[in-house]
Amino acid sequence: MYNLVLLAARPPEWTHERFIAWWRGEHAELALTLPGLRSWRHTDIDTALEPRSEGWDGVSVLGFDTAEDARKALDSPQWAAAVAQVGDMRGRRIAVLGGEMERYPG
Repeated sequence: MYNLVLLAARPPEWTHERFIAWWRGEHAELALTLPGLRSWRHTDIDTALEPRSEGWDGVSVLGFDTAEDARKALDSPQWAAAVAQVGDMRGRRIAVLGGEMERYPG
């Protein structure tokens, strides 16, 4: 699996609850149409374990079969629509790509 991982913080005027509802609802509707998307996991952050970790609201992990599939998704009109929907919200995000290795299947 090859993942796009997004760590995000809400716009300053939004509540955490509003941001999570939008991310898992209206925004997810666009994300779920990405070509090649195999999985989507979302974590609603409710506790920062140390001061430098404060201020983040959620993490999304979008899974693709290959790096090429992920890059095709990022070049797609669906990704452009998702980015346009975010617009000038003024929240923060970190976006990274990388290969996944499952260490413990549970």
